Amino acid sequence: MKFGVIVFPGSNCDDDMVHVLGDVMGQDVTKIWHKDKDLPDLDCVVLPGGFSYGDYVRAGAIAQFSPVMRAVKAFAGDGGLVFGVCNGFQILCESHLLPGVLLRNANQQFICKNVWLRPVTNNSPITANLDLKKPLKIPIAHAEGRYFADEKTLDALERNDQVLFRYCTPEGKIGAEGNPNGATRHIAGICNERRNVFGMMPHPERAAENVLGNEDGRGLFESLVASVLVG
Repeated sequence: MKFGVIVFPGSNCDDDMVHVLGDVMGQDVTKIWHKDKDLPDLDCVVLPGGFSYGDYVRAGAIAQFSPVMRAVKAFAGDGGLVFGVCNGFQILCESHLLPGVLLRNANQQFICKNVWLRPVTNNSPITANLDLKKPLKIPIAHAEGRYFADEKTLDALERNDQVLFRYCTPEGKIGAEGNPNGATRHIAGICNERRNVFGMMPHPERAAENVLGNEDGRGLFESLVASVLVG
């Protein structure tokens, strides 16, 4: 499977993502600079975490205007897979490739810690092979991670089975107790209606190999690779 990882000024998780996709998952991966106007032959574009353009204005607000994003939008429009993590999720929302916005955390502070989330559907490339009853311990590191959308949009996400992950307790209970940032309806990740664009605030690439003491995020990448290789 061929991956392209977009690098913006301020990206700081691009090498982590390249390592997991290439060294851990054994896939073909290349970095793509934000000024590139064309994409190589790819199966999936990944927008990694970090602080693109210093998070000036809003997280992801400037990155949406990078030259490469026109190519990413065209790629998504043609059905190509696009995966955004943390800042990448913010950029996808700012670019209107995903609905909603990411607001300042409810406590108005940067949060960096392990949290728990539950996959709530198998109907996406990154959740297809996950156990919906098993909570996953995945790190977060963000100041603007509180997912928000109006009630009409939220109801549509629910109706179309577009919510991929919700924050939960270690026991898997979804609710305020396990919600680290005040995200509406405890949403940690979503996809678009076509199910080829997906984003999440937690960092699965930081929990994908045994050397880190946590492999809970690896299943997302295994599901993603299998969705393409198996078809």
